[in-house]
Amino acid sequence: MSLSYSYDTPEILDRREGPYGEVVLRRHGELLQIIANGCFLMDTSDGRSERLLMDAALDVLDGRPAPPARPSVLIGGLGVGFSLAHAAANPRWGRITVVEREPTIVDWHRGGPLSALSAPALADPRTGILETDLVAFVNETCATYDALCLDIDNGPGWTVTEGNDSLYSAGGLASCARVLNPGGVLAVWSARPSPEFEGSLRNAGFQQVRTEEIPVARGVPDVVHLAVRPG
Repeated sequence: MSLSYSYDTPEILDRREGPYGEVVLRRHGELLQIIANGCFLMDTSDGRSERLLMDAALDVLDGRPAPPARPSVLIGGLGVGFSLAHAAANPRWGRITVVEREPTIVDWHRGGPLSALSAPALADPRTGILETDLVAFVNETCATYDALCLDIDNGPGWTVTEGNDSLYSAGGLASCARVLNPGGVLAVWSARPSPEFEGSLRNAGFQQVRTEEIPVARGVPDVVHLAVRPG
């Protein structure tokens, strides 16, 4: 989720009531922005942090003694499509699954204003979109992946909806570990560093916990928290 600022008056392109409240797509200068229940989620200003989310996870997998030939990845959140597009542009990834709970956002990608960013990735045979809640999915699915890349909140301590809090709890992190193959990597985007979350990852049994920073124009850096399920 890339945060940016502009003083132009935004133009509302679409506004819908979804299963979790109001979702708005607006144009702000040259940017497209997604707003959920009045909370800024992300825009098309940069994409560096979303690309790092995917690249850092792959780097961890490639650093294993026997890296998977075509690692599978579960991406939590479609957003403006940066993470998906970057993953699909890399032939190293195998199966690419995206979980997005807002049908409206999927619609914007499948024929709306966001399709320019994601059309090639959505047409890629490796790509699959699941329209469901990520928290429920990791709690219930029997599928497993080599990487789980999460960008559904502004950070573990700055969630979009109250129900997402459970994902960063001990139980939620146990579910994340369960959907990872042994040696799999969890990567979590955040708008600010969180030493507390690093501690939660270690307490949940993850190893090689570290944080990579992405400098921003103003304020604290965006970060990607990385952790590995023991092999």
